[in-house]
Amino acid sequence: MLTPTRHEIILEQLERYQTVKIQDLVNETGASESTIRRDLSQLENANKLKRVHGGASCLHQTSEELSIREKAAQNLNEKVAIAKEAASLIRDGDCIFLDAGTTTYQMIPYLKGRNLTVVTNGVTLLEELTENQVPTYLTGGFVKHKTRALIGRGATHSLQQYRFDKCFLGVNGVHPSHGYTTPDPEEALVKQTVLTLSQEAFVLGDASKLNELSFSSIASLQNATLITNENDPERLSPYQEKTNVKVVSS
Repeated sequence: MLTPTRHEIILEQLERYQTVKIQDLVNETGASESTIRRDLSQLENANKLKRVHGGASCLHQTSEELSIREKAAQNLNEKVAIAKEAASLIRDGDCIFLDAGTTTYQMIPYLKGRNLTVVTNGVTLLEELTENQVPTYLTGGFVKHKTRALIGRGATHSLQQYRFDKCFLGVNGVHPSHGYTTPDPEEALVKQTVLTLSQEAFVLGDASKLNELSFSSIASLQNATLITNENDPERLSPYQEKTNVKVVSS
C-alpha cells in the first residue's frame, strides 16, 4: 500500500473515532508497526494529528477551551509529578508568580512552610494558598469565569508593581514551531507580561499539550523552560533543540 493511501486511511479512522491505536492501524492497513509509527510522525509534523502513547488523536480546535473543572480532571497524576518538580526549583526567599492553571494549583501543597512570596492571578488558587498559609498577593483584573483567571487591563497594570525570581505558567499548546499558546488573547497578554517581569520562566505542560496549537501566541519556546512528563525521545527532540526541557516521571 502506498504511503498517501495509508495516510488517508489513518486520517479517516481519526475522523471517525477521534483516537486510534497503532495496532488497529496495523490491522487496517496491513503495514508493519514501524511503518505506522513513521506515518504518524510524518502526519504529526504536518499538523494533521497528535501522537499519544500507543497511537494518535485528533488535534483540538485552536479556540477550544475547557472549564477549570474539566481541566482539573485530566491527566492528574502527570500534573502532580510536574508540579512537584516545579516546586523543587524554588529557593528560600524567592518571589514567584503562579499562573491560574490546574497544574500550578498542584504546586501549592509543596509550598507550605516555605520562605517565599507568591503573586497569582488565579482565583481558584487563592483559597488553597491561604489554606496552606503561603504569603500571597492577588492581582487585580476581570474574572474570566471559565478559567477563574484575572485578566485584562487591571491584571496587567497591577503586575507592573512586582518583579519575580521565577514564574510558573500553564498553557494550552506547546508547539515546536509556534511555541506556547492559549485560546484567549487577554489571558495570553497576562502571561506575556509576567514573562517580561521574571528572571526565570517555567511552562508546566503535560504530554497532552505537546504539538497542540491554540489561537493566541504567548511566547517562543526559548522564552521558558518546559517541564513535562513526555519521555519519548522522538517527540521531545524538536523541543530540546530550542529550549531547556525537564522531564519528570509520572
